[in-house]
Amino acid sequence: MTTEHALDVRGVCNAPKGVGTYFAKRPAVLTESLSGLLLLGDDCGTSASAEQPSILGLTPSGCSEVVTVLRSGRGVLRNASRPLILAYSGGMGVMRSVLLAISENRWMRARGPKLWFVKRAARRFMPGEEFADMLRAADELAPLGIDTVFTRLGENVTDASEATYVRHHYLDVLDQIKARGMRCEPSIKLTQLGLDLDREQCYSNLKALAERAHKHGNFLWIDMEQSSYVDVTLELTRRVKAEFPRAGVCLQAYLYRTMGDLEALIAQGIGVRLVKGAYKEPPEIAFPKKADVDEHFFKLAVVMLEGLARKNGFRPVFGTHDVPLIARIRAHAERAGLAARDVEVHMLYGIQRGEQVRLVKDGADVRVLVAYGSFWFAWYVRRLAERPANVWFVVRSMFAR
Repeated sequence: MTTEHALDVRGVCNAPKGVGTYFAKRPAVLTESLSGLLLLGDDCGTSASAEQPSILGLTPSGCSEVVTVLRSGRGVLRNASRPLILAYSGGMGVMRSVLLAISENRWMRARGPKLWFVKRAARRFMPGEEFADMLRAADELAPLGIDTVFTRLGENVTDASEATYVRHHYLDVLDQIKARGMRCEPSIKLTQLGLDLDREQCYSNLKALAERAHKHGNFLWIDMEQSSYVDVTLELTRRVKAEFPRAGVCLQAYLYRTMGDLEALIAQGIGVRLVKGAYKEPPEIAFPKKADVDEHFFKLAVVMLEGLARKNGFRPVFGTHDVPLIARIRAHAERAGLAARDVEVHMLYGIQRGEQVRLVKDGADVRVLVAYGSFWFAWYVRRLAERPANVWFVVRSMFAR
């Protein structure tokens, strides 16, 4: 039988506006409130600044009780049968900041993938950790008229041998995709190819992939990472494009600088996959408000569609699950006299499958990014941060039988 105890959290954690579900081993470990987010557990860590929260750990594995905090600041303490992780209160902006902090924390990166309920929830966004899982997912999507982009998850490698392994893995995969006759394009992070270790060695690895992709008539996508990597990523993209034209790069709509970068890339005929952005960036260089990011995305999209008139190899791609935004871009393309297939949309595996099928039926060109690999935690948490409501998939996974 479940026992319930009234608990006034206001005097314990200073969360008078806390609304949501929190998890604790006992009331005494309710330790800190950060703009509405409660950190729980003996090793949860604290932060001196609500504007810059630092997430140092999960609740301990022995966590066995749940606190539901009501608008009054009071809550109910219930026994739970399984170990749990923290949930949140407050606005989506708070949750996004916390998730991004988690994605960058080394302690969390090491321990998060070991939590069974996180692994269960991650299956929504990736079919598995092996290349064979990616192939299976791509084969399932092909009959629906949906092509794929693949990526082996990983970033910021610290060993040159790992970067070499990644290079050989992608070369082998490109050969297998060609042999199978699949319409599946590779996407790679430069830090996975050793950018943090040796820029020229990274370029050598990148050049090898671009050469193989070009040989097989494929197209190589270069992912964008944090803002500190933008300049070097664009530099290496331009270098590889000069030798192998079938290459493109990702740009992030939340950065103020992106319009200038986009215009230069269009002039050079370099393909661009536009996304909203999934890293924690300061307001000095990135739009902090979602509405501003969305509007900037649309303005960039208009310029990208205009870039098709140059006929210099520029390829515009829109990486978003924002259905109203996609509809707005497609409506603009139609008014501009462009074909339906001129609006190419990329989405993630496991999200908006019905919308993907509908777009294909409407004539749009649709690809799905299928990710695999064992280093998935940081990538997965950033996907949650893109749409914080998805965190409830994690919460539901805790209780799934």
